[in-house]
Amino acid sequence: MNSTTEKRWFLVQCKPKQDFRALENLQRQGYECLLPLHKVERLQKGQWQALEEPLFPGYLFIELDTLLDNWMPIRSTRGVSQIVRFGEAPLPVANSVIDYLRQRNTPPAQELKPGDKVIINWEGTNGIEAIYLAKDGTQRVILLLKLLQREVQITSPIQGLMRA
Repeated sequence: MNSTTEKRWFLVQCKPKQDFRALENLQRQGYECLLPLHKVERLQKGQWQALEEPLFPGYLFIELDTLLDNWMPIRSTRGVSQIVRFGEAPLPVANSVIDYLRQRNTPPAQELKPGDKVIINWEGTNGIEAIYLAKDGTQRVILLLKLLQREVQITSPIQGLMRA
């Protein structure tokens, strides 16, 4: 293998509640980073608020060239605690994990309207189609499924649903 670069993804631990600060400061230094977010609904001051929060609080991913990049500034970057290591060396994150995180598409409940068709993508479901009926709390929804020639209402987590 005659390669001059060896880019790989690694996991960075951030200081408590400083994920966005770490991301901004690493990107300013020219590093390619990924901070996967997910939308949540929180009841604040009596109203539902749609917020984006880190999928993995306290962690973000960084792409580094194991041969060319200078790793030293990362540890002293504001918001960064350390590069996650197993033993003495940082363990690379598989590209398939990064690809999956980049293409995740879970709609928040407030974007769904009663009657919208959704696909349930839980492990082993093979993309069962359902109809969104209503919200049931902050992270759950009520769906209508057609099973065995009958319509059945179920309560489901919002995670793992995709708009059909």
